[in-house]
Amino acid sequence: MLTCPLCNGALSADDRGVACTAGHRFDRARQGYLNLLPVQHKKSRDPGDNQAMVEARRRFLDGGHYAPLARRLTELAAERAPRHWLDIGCGEGYYTAQLAAALPAADGYALDISREAVKRACRRAPQLTWLVASMARVPLADASCGLLASVFSPLDWQEARRLLAPGSGLLRMGPTREHLLELRAQLYDEVREYDDAKHLSLIPPGMRLAASETLSYRLHLDNAEDRADLLAMTPHGWRASAERRAAVIAAPLEVTVAIRYDWIERN
Repeated sequence: MLTCPLCNGALSADDRGVACTAGHRFDRARQGYLNLLPVQHKKSRDPGDNQAMVEARRRFLDGGHYAPLARRLTELAAERAPRHWLDIGCGEGYYTAQLAAALPAADGYALDISREAVKRACRRAPQLTWLVASMARVPLADASCGLLASVFSPLDWQEARRLLAPGSGLLRMGPTREHLLELRAQLYDEVREYDDAKHLSLIPPGMRLAASETLSYRLHLDNAEDRADLLAMTPHGWRASAERRAAVIAAPLEVTVAIRYDWIERN
């Protein structure tokens, strides 16, 4: 499954990590992950989410606020029963670990460009293959995946098509225009509308939308730390003014959680 990020040759495992026949070697980190992001493929020294964002997301998600979202994600994934799957943009691993529990017989992989995120994520499900890698250069073989999961994550559509075997698909989970609407109304003078189906126009030839559904519920956040973590784990944590962020943290908040799930098949 694994390919070398430098020459695209197959990677074989040994006691220390993985290596290809061209002599490129990648040692396994102490925490158990493989760093397959060469320095020449980085746009910054430490790309992706930083430690503060990762920890805020971990606390918020472990608090169970998005548990219904994870439950539906795993139900949809289990219906597909893939032999090999990849969580592309796994973050700190909350959803990944639950996918692993729902797919115990499958061969699971997870990657993120943030080393801080993957360092924490691999503790949740050590049986998976955890990778620090670029979504634009995924170090997995062509047509090697029966299911791709993309949860609140950017996506390289050409890579998605390359990775999927014929008849398999991408399970995408992302926000609708109602998601956290009340929070955004408090943070900005003008709430920017966005098209929650815009990504469908990006689906490349050879893939098609096969199924779609939405899940929504009301979320009450009475704890100030939960409100602070919700801000810190989203772009609103740095886009909104400090004054408005402080006002959100100071008072109880009720928001709409509204998510769409798309199953996009490879022909």
